[in-house]
Amino acid sequence: MSIFCLGVNHKTAPVELRERLAISEHSVPAHLGEICGLEGVEEAVVLSTCNRVEIYGGSGDPASALDRLVAYLESHFAVASGEVEFYRHADVAAAQHLFEVASGLDSMVLGETEIFGQVKKAYALAQSSGTASRRMHKLFQQSFSVGKLVRSSTSIQQGATSVGSAAVDLSEKIFGNLRGCRVMIVGAGEMSRTTAQSLLSRGARSIIVSNRSFDKAQELAAELNGEAVRFDDWETKLDEVDIIISSTAAPHAVLHAETIRRVMERRRGHSLFLIDIAVPRDIEEEVNGIDNVYLYNIDQLQQIANEGRVRRERQIAVCREVIAAFLREKGIEALAALPDGRGSESGRSHPDPSGRPLTHP
Repeated sequence: MSIFCLGVNHKTAPVELRERLAISEHSVPAHLGEICGLEGVEEAVVLSTCNRVEIYGGSGDPASALDRLVAYLESHFAVASGEVEFYRHADVAAAQHLFEVASGLDSMVLGETEIFGQVKKAYALAQSSGTASRRMHKLFQQSFSVGKLVRSSTSIQQGATSVGSAAVDLSEKIFGNLRGCRVMIVGAGEMSRTTAQSLLSRGARSIIVSNRSFDKAQELAAELNGEAVRFDDWETKLDEVDIIISSTAAPHAVLHAETIRRVMERRRGHSLFLIDIAVPRDIEEEVNGIDNVYLYNIDQLQQIANEGRVRRERQIAVCREVIAAFLREKGIEALAALPDGRGSESGRSHPDPSGRPLTHP
């Protein structure tokens, strides 16, 4: 029997499609039962986060099982046939993909740690639902070992590679652990959303979203588990936050140094980090001269990201060699060798009926 993976993530599908395919935690057990009821699917684990929806499993005929899974997802989530390009992996390719996911190599914020806990929770749900058997047990236990090994033996978490990850790195320098840091978003554009997600991936929590269109503020707040406030009221909430992300379309500054000085007098030395990703800029530059206030604009963040990209890319190669060495040492063939009375073409990808290899697009 072979292991397989079917999925979409932030690289292969926009948020509009990912949210339609998202499987809520409380409904995972029901879906697991239905998935394992599909012909040829003998084990299953569902990993559903804001950035990915993936199904791992075991089957004697992975190509057919994957076709049935695609049909299942399309029918259950009102997705037109062919509307979503799912990636498909089998055997070594499936194991390597999961190992990269657990290691943070496949994340929006490279090296982030939250995904490790999400993988563990997905496996625990499958265990409690009775849909994870010997192959999934071994595969996921190995993924936990690899995730820890990659983070302990490489520098994958050092060096920003995007505006969002630059904001994360700077936030951690200012606050240390981001656990519980409160975020305000002023302006509900795409850059605000991705930067907020980057902060959330390291433990920050978004509590306030404000936008001129209150409907858009409510929509983004729901996505980030936050609170929407009307645009005329956001300044009244400044005392409650640690990080402000501003990206309005205003032709002039909307956050002034005088306002921040008043706020900081009430904060008793507690730092405030402002991320201005608007063009024209939303925040007066004089804000940066106020004690315990740290202001970065989009050009500064992009420069930090560009400087970190080369260093991080070298670490990706190091991380992948750690994973490759693990696969060579442990041998994914051990998964196929577990007794079930069937053979397996372990170690290579299987084509689907259209002739596409079962590999990442």
